[in-house]
Amino acid sequence: MTISVETQDGITTVTIDRPGCRNAVDPATARLLFDAVLAFEADPAQRVMILTGRGGFFCAGFDLKAAGAGEADDWIASLDIPAGWTDPQRDPRPGPMGPSRLMPSKPVIAAIEGPAVAGGMELAAWCDMRVMAQGAVTGVFCRRWGVPLIDGGTVRLPRILGQGRASDLILTGRPVQADEALSLGFANRVCAAGAALDTARAIAADLVRFPQACMLADHLTARMPGAELAAALRREWVSATAFVAEGRAGAARFAGGRGRGGDFGDI
Repeated sequence: MTISVETQDGITTVTIDRPGCRNAVDPATARLLFDAVLAFEADPAQRVMILTGRGGFFCAGFDLKAAGAGEADDWIASLDIPAGWTDPQRDPRPGPMGPSRLMPSKPVIAAIEGPAVAGGMELAAWCDMRVMAQGAVTGVFCRRWGVPLIDGGTVRLPRILGQGRASDLILTGRPVQADEALSLGFANRVCAAGAALDTARAIAADLVRFPQACMLADHLTARMPGAELAAALRREWVSATAFVAEGRAGAARFAGGRGRGGDFGDI
């Protein structure tokens, strides 16, 4: 298994477990993440979910080695969104990274150590709150490979950051460290290195204690309506054609050793 799921005291912790590739998500992992979120949503005993990664890495995005080798082609081809799709809650559909098209009724907190970049940044943006440890970094690193944001990044980042700040990060792909992420509004909390999961668990424990019906009603009405989210994700998915045009070649360059660790110089 490339993820693990733990439940305790009403808190579900989902951990991406591919530290050898900085928890990059391949198609099998994406499906497991999607299924794990559906299981969390369906379990009335579970009230808050934490999404994190093993080994000091949150998620380095989609597995570009798999994409460059063509191993993700069938998965991506299976993800087309029907024109009439309007309800992410009652008609759940997977995104390339797994749960990015879901709209759980219960809160999800990202506990971020190390990189939360490219599709990993989109997964973090999908969460309702983000805890970033010192030393963590986020950014649209897929910019340098011609891989588009197709997991809700273009939808959620402007709502989290405001249009101008989102445009800066989306266009430049530049790295953002934890303290700047806090000042931009991407991170909700910054903590010491190694403490992201404990900090997220403390927040989750507080949320579990509250009267749930009231909290969940406010949580729902504070977010983008489901039909609006579905329409925005359908609009974003048009960019998937850019992966065919540019992204596959970029992924192959990455697989060949170019531009590792966020280097924009040799791409």
